[in-house]
Amino acid sequence: MQEFLNAGTAFPAVLFGAALAVVVFFWLLVLVGAADHHSFDGDLGTGMAGVGGVPVTVTVSVMVVVGWFTSLTGTVLLHRSAVTGLTRAGLACAVLAGALLISWTVTRVLVRLVRRRFPEEPPPSRQDFLGRICTIRTGSVSSDFGQAEVAAADGSTAIVQVRLLGSANAVHGADGTDGAKGAHGADGTELTALTSGSAGLLYAYDDEGEFFWVSPYDRALDPGPPRSG
Repeated sequence: MQEFLNAGTAFPAVLFGAALAVVVFFWLLVLVGAADHHSFDGDLGTGMAGVGGVPVTVTVSVMVVVGWFTSLTGTVLLHRSAVTGLTRAGLACAVLAGALLISWTVTRVLVRLVRRRFPEEPPPSRQDFLGRICTIRTGSVSSDFGQAEVAAADGSTAIVQVRLLGSANAVHGADGTDGAKGAHGADGTELTALTSGSAGLLYAYDDEGEFFWVSPYDRALDPGPPRSG
């Protein structure tokens, strides 16, 4: 045990030991909710080093742990050798360089395995809501006011800002094409307004105003998913 303690406080293992202490302290803060494991994702670019695709804190933690173990092993072996003086100092520097190289290589391999097992999915976009049916949640919708609830592909819902173009006496079909002015629903009622609980079709998005253009929609016109056979 004393041999490992001596090696852990000697160069170069002591450098990785200090870094390991910082890593352990950080993850303790994460466990108690005082820090977030994504804290440094925007500060460090790991893609060029071939270790991107996972949180930076995870990448650095793995590199530190592997580097500490490698440098500790190398330092123990160095202490058991009979070399002294400049030769020993040179070998200690070689252990440091080797520990850095091995830690980077091991981390890169592990990151590749993780990315292959869990491929990165594109972040959700407001464009994903285009063509979806929404439910109006405000008393009315006009050219400058309105909100609606829409469901995403994963089943989650969101409240979005919607606007109605003019009087919008047009009905959009499931393919997003405009119907005729003064169109009627399946029950013969004219779809001329959007009120709370009404169904609407999100057919366009305004990037500047950050809202969706919506039109009245009759759910009875939706043929539903295609049937097999």
